[in-house]
Amino acid sequence: MKKKGDKESDEVRLKKKLQAPPSASEGTERAPVSRRLRKHLKRVQRKRRRLALRKHHAAGKKGTEGAQKTGAAAS
Repeated sequence: MKKKGDKESDEVRLKKKLQAPPSASEGTERAPVSRRLRKHLKRVQRKRRRLALRKHHAAGKKGTEGAQKTGAAAS
């Protein structure tokens, strides 16, 4: 089970790991590791986007009309 007290999401944690500079001992082994992290990050991003799109479609036409009206009023 996942801890309830997770302070950062998987996406943020993976981005930090990918941006971290490789140490001298990781020189040759960095490529497969970074590739795996990058693929995992993309998978997490796709999952987040799918969920957002699913919620957007589930809101229906009423949910999108309200967002459009407020967006037009703010412009």
